[in-house]
Amino acid sequence: MGMTNAVSEEKWTEIKITVSTDDIETAGNIANMVVPYGIYIEDYSALEAETMEIAHIDLIEESLLKKDRTKGIIHIYINPHENPLEATSFLKERLDSEGIAHEIEVGDCLTEDWQNNWKQYYHAMPIGEKLLIRPLWEDAYDANGRKVLNIEPGLAFGTGSHPTTKLCLETLENYIDETSTVLDIGCGSGILSIASLLLGAKSALGVDIDSLAVKTAVANAKENGFEEPVFTAVQGNLSDKVSGTFNVVVANIVADVIMQFNTQVGAFLSDDGIYITGGIIENREDEVLASFAENGFEVISRAENNGWLVFVLKKVVH
Repeated sequence: MGMTNAVSEEKWTEIKITVSTDDIETAGNIANMVVPYGIYIEDYSALEAETMEIAHIDLIEESLLKKDRTKGIIHIYINPHENPLEATSFLKERLDSEGIAHEIEVGDCLTEDWQNNWKQYYHAMPIGEKLLIRPLWEDAYDANGRKVLNIEPGLAFGTGSHPTTKLCLETLENYIDETSTVLDIGCGSGILSIASLLLGAKSALGVDIDSLAVKTAVANAKENGFEEPVFTAVQGNLSDKVSGTFNVVVANIVADVIMQFNTQVGAFLSDDGIYITGGIIENREDEVLASFAENGFEVISRAENNGWLVFVLKKVVH
């Protein structure tokens, strides 16, 4: 029976990662975190030895001999409902943290072209028990009683499909109530602040070092009916523009910045408050845990998704 056409219209995206053959195994493991359903690796480093073993012949196809033996290429395929830029930012961050030199290509087109095309990959998405994240251009969706978070996901800032954003959203659901006052450090698109307000929080303050993120967050909040003083966004580095205390502080950034913020956050968190951190990759867990302890926090829960970790912490009360 022939394949139906329906499948071919759904276009998968190929991402190619070129690394040194010495790094191929580690890079392959990283690629498998992005797509658990199989990757394809081209590695010609042992070409001659392998061919001799199989065929005992000296004739190797000319085109193969021309391949670069020092480099390997990992191919991964992103399904049509995912945003390939989430995958490439994940890959880049992971490979950088392992010190692996690499080159990443997306599909047949350059990343710039993606920036115009990626919207077709982004769809309304239920998260946890209570929320549905809906990109503004998607009109055919069924909220099924969930609170709808309307968002114009900018390329660079949280669309909700990244594992760490998803985990933070699911975590917020367990801790936000009508008494919550939220501080969102590295707020990006404002997605975590807006989710908190939809879940009933009294107010949220978003801080980001990027002025475009701040503008995006304000626009996204407005789209969901939240304006000052309920939602405020400011441009600043970590807590330098923050005053007062909050009973929920959320920081979905990267390990190094979280460890820096750990030294400041105590001043802004009420004594019985909750501190939620995300954006931490597994191989940084030990140092991040040490930093929490050093700064007077105890872990009350840990969640993991695709090698990303989210921790919920409380102040250690003496």
